[in-house]
Amino acid sequence: MVRDGFFYALGLGAVAVALHYLNMPHFLVGLPIVLAAFFLWFFRDPNRSIPQGPGEIVSPGDGLVTEAEWIETLSGSRLRISIFLNVFDVHVNRAPVGGVIKVCEFRKGAFMNAMNPQSVVNNEQTLITIDAGSYEVSFKQIAGLLARRIVCNLKVGDTVERGQRVGLIKFGSRVDVLLPAEAELKVKTGMRVRGGSSVLAVLPAGLVQANSARLAGA
Repeated sequence: MVRDGFFYALGLGAVAVALHYLNMPHFLVGLPIVLAAFFLWFFRDPNRSIPQGPGEIVSPGDGLVTEAEWIETLSGSRLRISIFLNVFDVHVNRAPVGGVIKVCEFRKGAFMNAMNPQSVVNNEQTLITIDAGSYEVSFKQIAGLLARRIVCNLKVGDTVERGQRVGLIKFGSRVDVLLPAEAELKVKTGMRVRGGSSVLAVLPAGLVQANSARLAGA
């Protein structure tokens, strides 16, 4: 469990005790207890089995795939996958690939509904780019209508493993992943995925081999 859950639960537990000693009605005493239980559940952090296949790119979060398409960027064609996390999903985020953190930028912004396509541009977010050798994978932690805090435990120069825990977004939110255009898509719109264990796409063998060769020569 993420430690934030204990902090929220302890605070609400203290409120419940105070209300009890003030002889408040039972339903008022019970309300913070129910909320404490919710926070303990919300900040759960289950272990996941991380796929180990060559070139596999895993989901950075639990949720519903709302977009899976190729787009044009200033750096050329990319495959973008958007995943919406509702308040009932696990909100711990994980690294989609292993490599070195090249970019880690927090950007202030709005708190639009994360299902709105404009949220990817306008909302508060953190952009992380992982240099995996001969290719890069970027993903965004995007705040939603209810989310008010993004937690990212990374900094430029850090090394991460595929599926490693890297942070979380509190309450409803969204994660976007930007992959090389050569990647073979393994999910489609409407599918539910799990952070660290669901494979979003697989890179072609040639790119994986080139990456392995580069890393061996480093």
